[in-house]
Amino acid sequence: MGQLPSAILFVCTHNVIRSPMAAALMHHYYGHRVYVASAGIRPTNPDPFVGVVMEEIGIDLFGHRPHLIEDLEDMSFDVVVSLSPEAQHRAVELTRTMAIDIEYWPTLDPSATTGSREHILDAYRMVRDGLARKILSRFPREQARGV
Repeated sequence: MGQLPSAILFVCTHNVIRSPMAAALMHHYYGHRVYVASAGIRPTNPDPFVGVVMEEIGIDLFGHRPHLIEDLEDMSFDVVVSLSPEAQHRAVELTRTMAIDIEYWPTLDPSATTGSREHILDAYRMVRDGLARKILSRFPREQARGV
């Protein structure tokens, strides 16, 4: 367990699945006690399965629009959590010019899953639930709300 940061950035490759899920979960658990943002490395289109699996736990991500690290107006983060190898490389580059802590939480990209709609949704649920467990184990639970 670690100290709850005042500002955290979650980064993945496209900012459509892993980083928006993580940011939404962090905000859900810790509210306004932590400034939370998410970004990606390369642009792409929104992913509809994310909204479906997040809605199952009461979090609305249907309106999320992906954006890049370069789109962020402020980079004053205590912690940057990268969720893909490409994002980790970019996070390491950030430490050359900024005093930030980085953490690498390798997370499967569920968009590569094939099969039935339910099989694909199960892959997204596994990512969602894995990120939730990681967030709650990494940051003090007594600071979380409604857990």
